Amino acid sequence: MQIASKLKMENITSLASAAFYGLAGLVLLILLPFSGFPPHVGLLGIVSLATAYGIFMKRKWAIWLVAALFFVVSTFTLFTLYYVIATDALASASMLAYAILTWAFTILIVMKRKAQQA
Repeated sequence: MQIASKLKMENITSLASAAFYGLAGLVLLILLPFSGFPPHVGLLGIVSLATAYGIFMKRKWAIWLVAALFFVVSTFTLFTLYYVIATDALASASMLAYAILTWAFTILIVMKRKAQQA
C-alpha cells in the first residue's frame, strides 16, 4: 500500500493511534538513559513502536499488541503513579495522561476493528 492512501481522512483514527503509540515509544526510549536503563521501559518503548507500525500498516497482529500494551501500560503507569503522586507533580501528571491516552486509543482501535468485522 502506498503512504498517500493511508493518510486519507477516513483513516484519521488509525493515523492518530499510530502517532500516539509511535510518540510514546520514542519518548520511552529517549527517557531510558535518564531513568537508569530499566528493562521494562525499553521493552515498552520497542513494543509501542512495533504497535505503531502495525496500526499504520494495518497488520492483523496489531490488535494483539494494543491489547497487551493496554494491560502492561496500565499496570506500569498506575504503579508509578502510586509511588510518585506525593513527590513529583510532573511525573504524576505525565503518568496519568499516558494511562488515559492509552485507554482511549485502545477503545478506539477495538471499536474500529469491531466495526470493520461487522
